[in-house]
Formats: sequence, C-alpha cells, structure tokens
Amino acid sequence: MPIDPATPSHPLAVVTGASTGIGAEFARRLAADGHDVVLVARSYSRLERLAAELRQQHGVRAEVLAVDLTLPSAVQRIADALGPRLDEVAVLINNAGFGLSGAFITQSERELVELMQLNMTTLVQLCRRVLPGMQSRRAGKILNVSSTAAFQPGPGFAVYCATKSFVLSFSEALAHEVRGMGITVTCLAPGPVETEFASRATMHESPLFRWGKMSVGQCVNAGYRAMQSGRRLKIPGLFNHMLAFGTRLSPRHLTTVLASWMLGRRWRTTGTGVG
Repeated sequence: MPIDPATPSHPLAVVTGASTGIGAEFARRLAADGHDVVLVARSYSRLERLAAELRQQHGVRAEVLAVDLTLPSAVQRIADALGPRLDEVAVLINNAGFGLSGAFITQSERELVELMQLNMTTLVQLCRRVLPGMQSRRAGKILNVSSTAAFQPGPGFAVYCATKSFVLSFSEALAHEVRGMGITVTCLAPGPVETEFASRATMHESPLFRWGKMSVGQCVNAGYRAMQSGRRLKIPGLFNHMLAFGTRLSPRHLTTVLASWMLGRRWRTTGTGVG
C-alpha cells in the first residue's frame, strides 16, 4: 500500500530498464531490502504494475518514471522529476540497454545512435548526476550492467559489443577513482539470460543462447551480492567466466571468428557479404 507521507523514507534506489527482466528483479531485491525505488523505463503500465507489487509486498515507496532513455533529454527529465532527491540516491542500477543484430552496413543509423545513447551516454550521465550526492554523504552504490560481449569483438553485433566494452572499461575506471570515498561501482557482465533481450536482438537461435542461458534470478542474485560486497566486476556462471577470460589468452583474430560463430553469424544472414 502507499506509504504515509509522514513516515520517514527508506534509502532511495533508482533502477533503469525496470519494466521487465533483470531490472525488475533488481527492483524486487532492493525493495525487499527496504529501499524506496524509482522505476525508470518506457512502459508506464508495466512499471506501475511492478510498483504496486512492491508497495503491497514490502511497504516501500515505489515511483514510476516513464521515460524513453534513448533520447538525449532523458537524464534531464529524470533529474527534474527527482529534484533535490537526486542527491539522496543511495543505489543506482544502470540496467537499461538493447542490442541490434546484422551486418553493420545494413543497420539503421537512427537505431545505432539510439543504442549508443542508451547503452553508453545515458549510463554515464546518470552516474555523473548521482555521484555528487554520494560523495557528499560518503556512501553509495552503483551497478552497471555490461555483458560477456564486452570481452571480444562481435561480428553481427559490432556496435552492441563495443558499447558493452565501454561500460566495462568505464565502470572499472570509475570504481578506482571513487575508492576511499565510501562509494562502490560494480560491473555485472552476464552471459545469456532468459529475458526479452534475445528476442529483440534476434539472438535466441544463436549457439550462445541455445547452450548457456541462466535465469534472471540467478543473474540478479550474483550481481546483487557482488554489489553489496563492493566487487568491481562480476561474471555470473563458471562457463561465462571461462569464456570471458579465455579471450585474453587467444589471438584477437581467432577470438573474433569464434564470437562470430557463437553469435550466429548475423553479419552473413543479410547476404551483404560484409566481413
């Protein structure tokens, strides 16, 4: 049920991409741990259903911000909606993201720009907006969702894999910068997870998704524990861990060829011959 306005608030968490999958599960874990949550995504109806669930089950404030995070104005809209509470954000979960498959030359430039905006720019801007408040309180946690795609080039997913490499590099560097300030930055780099992502990116028939999917719960449990303990990088699942770090021992050309096969050779299916 809605919280009495006179009741002291709980620690505040902001979760992007919260309407389904990994983001929704993170919101549930945060609410269960006593956080008020601000749920951010495009789908108001999905967010409101989740918010109602969290209010009823955990007695926390759960607010909805229906924002298209692919738009350059998105972060300012979030900041305006939060107002002074932006400096009170205790936890930021940057989960929102999407992928595009196919030969780069055939992909929509508009969609590629939206992908880069969402996967990189929006994530960086949100980190930049919440960090001053965390620094002044000397407390705060940020979790950025990357992927095992961050560890190698991905023919057929060239821009997506590049954005996830960016998230990994940025997160690890930021974690080092804020050490000693009471702030932690965790990069969660899962392999295939049973979410709507694979269908949107048309990856569900690729060898990678046929072999190694984990449940949303398994992924979030691993990421949540890593965030709570202040780990900088978490790759959930032994197979995913071996796959990610195995790329460091292989020649880059071989790694690219293997990634192309595991991702389903999406750059060939268009018939363009690019490669």
